[in-house]
Amino acid sequence: MPELLLVERDGHVVVLTLNDPERRNAMTRAMGEAFGAAVAELARDDSLRCVVLTGAGRGFSAGGDLGMIQDQADAGRANPGTAQHGIHDTMRSFYGLFLSVRELRCPTIAAINGAAIGAGLCVALGCDMRIASEEAKLGLSFTRLGLHPGMGATWTLPRLVGPAHAAELLYTGRTLTGAEAARIGLVNRAVPAAEVVPVARELAGAIADTAPIANRGVKRALARSAGVTLDDQLGFEAGVQAETFASEDAREGLAAARERRPAKFSGR
Repeated sequence: MPELLLVERDGHVVVLTLNDPERRNAMTRAMGEAFGAAVAELARDDSLRCVVLTGAGRGFSAGGDLGMIQDQADAGRANPGTAQHGIHDTMRSFYGLFLSVRELRCPTIAAINGAAIGAGLCVALGCDMRIASEEAKLGLSFTRLGLHPGMGATWTLPRLVGPAHAAELLYTGRTLTGAEAARIGLVNRAVPAAEVVPVARELAGAIADTAPIANRGVKRALARSAGVTLDDQLGFEAGVQAETFASEDAREGLAAARERRPAKFSGR
């Protein structure tokens, strides 16, 4: 059996690849456990500055494994009411394996090289940024399967595209192209399919060239901003900015600006 997750490192950037192309990178518990373990290890690496997530073959991910979903449906019908607690726990733990990508302290980029459907798209939405193929099919098709959305779909989607677009996409379960996704803000950019991973790597490289301590602070600030007041956010910003003023990176950044040269940040 091939490795379900590939990990490739290039300097301060890691590329994670969902690796089950024959099944369109369907999300199984085994893949989720491999993913969660890899993310946990990366989360402890202070030298990491950006992570790119993509899929092997022509697609990003077809979403949750249909066999797993069928098992939950069968259990629900066989024991209505009594099975719901077990199904709840099973699905909630499954979400956590893949959404662990949100726990990485460095910025993350989803390189959506092909179809991203259902939970597959939800994992991409859990990343900080998204680069998609212009022709890729993206959709949150839960209601077309008779299911309520999961994997954070109802939380992440409105924050990215607004409540009206989110409502349309979730109620209808329709698919859209990467180009349309870019127009409504679901992805940052839509590019030709062959350019998706190179563009994502280029973006990751640009991020890796900036100060990692500062970027970890930016990630924390963005994550909390929707639920706090401006005054509270100003206090947070002042505190984290004070931390960065004391860093070697700030000294290097200011020296590089004075000397009109690229800064070389150490992460200290």
